[in-house]
Amino acid sequence: MPAPKNVRERVRAITTGSIGNLVEWYDWYAYSAAALYFAPVFFPKGDQTAQLLQTAGVFAVGFFARPVGAWMMGRYSDRYGRKNAMVISVALMCLGSLIIAFTPGAAVIGVFAPAILFIARILQGLALGGEYGASATYMSEMAGKAYRGFWSSFNYVTLIAGQLIALSVLIGLRYTIGEEAMMDWGWRVPFVIGAVLAVVAFWLRRWMEETESFEKAQASGEELGSTKMLFKRFPRETLTVLGLTAGGSLTFYIYTTYMQKFLANTAGFTRDQATELSAATLFCFMLIQPLIGWISDKVGRKPMLLMAFGGGTLITYPVMTTVAQGGSMLMIFFILIGAMIVQGGYTAINAVVKAELYPSYVRTLGVALPYALANATFGGTAEYVALWFKSIGLEHGFYIYASAIMAFGFLVVLTMPDTRKHSRIQED
Repeated sequence: MPAPKNVRERVRAITTGSIGNLVEWYDWYAYSAAALYFAPVFFPKGDQTAQLLQTAGVFAVGFFARPVGAWMMGRYSDRYGRKNAMVISVALMCLGSLIIAFTPGAAVIGVFAPAILFIARILQGLALGGEYGASATYMSEMAGKAYRGFWSSFNYVTLIAGQLIALSVLIGLRYTIGEEAMMDWGWRVPFVIGAVLAVVAFWLRRWMEETESFEKAQASGEELGSTKMLFKRFPRETLTVLGLTAGGSLTFYIYTTYMQKFLANTAGFTRDQATELSAATLFCFMLIQPLIGWISDKVGRKPMLLMAFGGGTLITYPVMTTVAQGGSMLMIFFILIGAMIVQGGYTAINAVVKAELYPSYVRTLGVALPYALANATFGGTAEYVALWFKSIGLEHGFYIYASAIMAFGFLVVLTMPDTRKHSRIQED
């Protein structure tokens, strides 16, 4: 039996797995971060809200490709290894970024511009659908039992870091080349950077070590990565992942991806102020993930989830209505940080909680597929639904909608076991 890994080996495995995860999420979020600048290029008709609504629609389409990618790559990961699945997913993401970077605008090729953008986002959705399940499973399996919450929290550290880097690149470009150049060609630069980084991540992932859990699954005699088995033998676990992801993803995308637009389009901040506020809150949010993961190793996963979903139910409406009124950037910063700390009770441990629910022979598929389905339905549509409510003059309706989904997630948490005590990840 292999000896338990030491801290250096765990750090190396987590770091290698995290780099590719960071790059993929950077590529994914570069779209949202740059949307304020390229929306008129692909969708030249209508006011700012109409243009953002159309780009949000394409963003949502990418989310709906994610369940397909989760199913395909989840099965592949359970059958042929976490490492191989992660290599393929980062290659797909690279291709999608290159297409967006070099597609001419509607002024040059007409309706083909948004059509090509649509195809590129589908490719990226397939890639990210496969990435989440494989990387969440890999990092959870590589982490030791005593600090599994802490190590696996780096799944969201790199997820948030990817979004933060995308915003930072945007801010740097804005101050370097100016507003006019950003609107003209500068928005393409983040996608070129993403494609280059994806090539680096592809090379690094080729040398990753496979997990002991996967090697044992191969020798178990069980059917690996079976979709039928997932729903037949693990229906409660699958419904739990669906319920947790619905509220968790919706709230996460409200405070991260959509908040930048909300600050500019509703709260009255400039594009630059909205981007800078988003970057500052994301940086702090990223830093708290390992702390919350570590706390979950001490007190359990369930108390943290109860904080996230119970607190989210109570604070979403007042937070959104307060931010909508505007005010000083410092005040809005602290309001958002408080809300995101509450949300951290889900984000920091969501990967390990889902991985701990399933045995190794169906773990990646179990983590990836229900997550992607709920994420597409609720997280991927967050911007679109929010902008739709705004377009019909009922923006407060979105706050109520978000609070209701979080309340449902709270009920799901009440019915589930504490996975720290009942983990199906046996290897240390």
